[in-house]
Amino acid sequence: MRNGEPAALAADTVALMDALKIDRAILAGYDWGARTADIVAALWPGRVKGLVSVSGYLIGSQDGGKEPLPPQAELQWWYQFYFATERGRIGYERNHRAFAKLIWQLASPQWRFDDRTFDRSAAALENPDHAAITVHNYRWRLGLAQGEAKYRQLEERLAALPAITVPTITLEGDANGAPHPEPAAYATRFTGKYRHQLVPGGVGHNLPQEAPRAFADAVIAVDRL
Repeated sequence: MRNGEPAALAADTVALMDALKIDRAILAGYDWGARTADIVAALWPGRVKGLVSVSGYLIGSQDGGKEPLPPQAELQWWYQFYFATERGRIGYERNHRAFAKLIWQLASPQWRFDDRTFDRSAAALENPDHAAITVHNYRWRLGLAQGEAKYRQLEERLAALPAITVPTITLEGDANGAPHPEPAAYATRFTGKYRHQLVPGGVGHNLPQEAPRAFADAVIAVDRL
């Protein structure tokens, strides 16, 4: 099974740490990376020395995914509904590079990246599992695909929206064109040492690439919280 459910990605991260003999680490990321880092920090706090999470607390559940949003918010999730169809699955398999480039442009409207920058990242999409895992993730969120039984207890714990107790810095770009929560909506989910930082200058969704110095500085700073 090509499984994109959140608990599977987080469990894989812990397994990778085990394989590399890394007992504790600072985890940092955005989008799927931030969500996975949030989950590891919430469920395995002893393995996380600090957390840097772009767009904050991104843990959710299938039940939460069933709740309708205001029309403008639903419009931003257009690709989630596209992936729910067989046409969308086939379309993404055939056109994943063009699809990814469009998302970059929509999610980071002020980022003037060149083809070389995009191609360097897009190379990671060229593997036989990418499309299947991506489509499964979005279908799982809408309750249109099942996960694996071995992750059920983890998903039940995540559905309760557990607090994150490890030292955390959350970041947000001032021009993020992708769906994202307001910082005030998730601040109370972080119950350990915590601070939030807005990164100015037209920074969009892909904050680690658009503002690498600010992202790296946060990784260093969270180690000192």
